[in-house]
Amino acid sequence: MADGWYTGNANNDGDVHRGWLLGHFVKPEESIRSTGALEIKWGVHPAGDKRAGWTTGEDRTTMVVLISGRHRIDLSVGEVLMERQGDYAVWGPGIEHTWEALEDSVILTVRWPSLEN
Repeated sequence: MADGWYTGNANNDGDVHRGWLLGHFVKPEESIRSTGALEIKWGVHPAGDKRAGWTTGEDRTTMVVLISGRHRIDLSVGEVLMERQGDYAVWGPGIEHTWEALEDSVILTVRWPSLEN
């Protein structure tokens, strides 16, 4: 890290924290990417990849944006099918979710705030 700025590659940097690029889990002494305000994830999912089970007890707000591919998100309140680049969904605390990549997909996820589970 150089005096308050950082440059990197989402594919490479995401390998350290399961795709997460910014958040509380990055040590402050390692990078300006350490923050409790939000978390950002670069998710690369091959077709058929899916979340094992549902999230529960979520206290954060989440936004997912489809960069490429075709991806389904199942929410405890409904289903979202993302097929067009730029499709996105936002949900708040208390809504459970799971997902499946219907085609090779790249997803950008933003969650806030960044909380330890």
